[in-house]
Amino acid sequence: MLDKYTRVYTTRILTPMARALLKARISPDVVTVIGTVGVMAGAFAFYPRGEFLWGTLVITAFVFSDNIDGIMARLSGRQSNWGAFLDSVLDRFGDAAIFGALALYFAGSGDNLRMTTLLIACLVLGAVVSYARARAESLGYTASGGIAERADRLVAILVVTGLVGLLGLSVVVLEVLLWLLMAASAWTVLQRVRDVHRQAVQA
Repeated sequence: MLDKYTRVYTTRILTPMARALLKARISPDVVTVIGTVGVMAGAFAFYPRGEFLWGTLVITAFVFSDNIDGIMARLSGRQSNWGAFLDSVLDRFGDAAIFGALALYFAGSGDNLRMTTLLIACLVLGAVVSYARARAESLGYTASGGIAERADRLVAILVVTGLVGLLGLSVVVLEVLLWLLMAASAWTVLQRVRDVHRQAVQA
């Protein structure tokens, strides 16, 4: 949902950087890989130790590569199924790193089984949201949209985790968010299943 409203602005801001990278003869695929490695490194280096602010800052710096590589591909006329496939696959690694690294903290020194369970549930449901769309499109249907697309989940978890680290807010704030993300993700899965069922019946 957020991606629909912010794409124009992020494209305008990141286009100069995309042009500079192309001028330096760096390919969009390289940016995709570096961005994912950066997100994973930031997540696992800081979150399991409870360093939420630094982890969020590092992750956020690399998350923008997810937009830059697409802009680069469009500017250079190098959009391809391979690029889209690579981007989608690596997105799953990035998501898993963020939620998984937070789960490691709460399973260890954070000592909160409920938070660990919520984080794993959000990770699984988020993956199902993405899989539902991918599987639907492979069968010739559409299953996009919903109230918990990847951009929505990513912005929510990073903003709240960063604020917990910056302001010292109670983890209860993060827990409330996780409950909401879990419910929103489950609802989005149901929305996509319903949409595909309607298309299949009408076909």
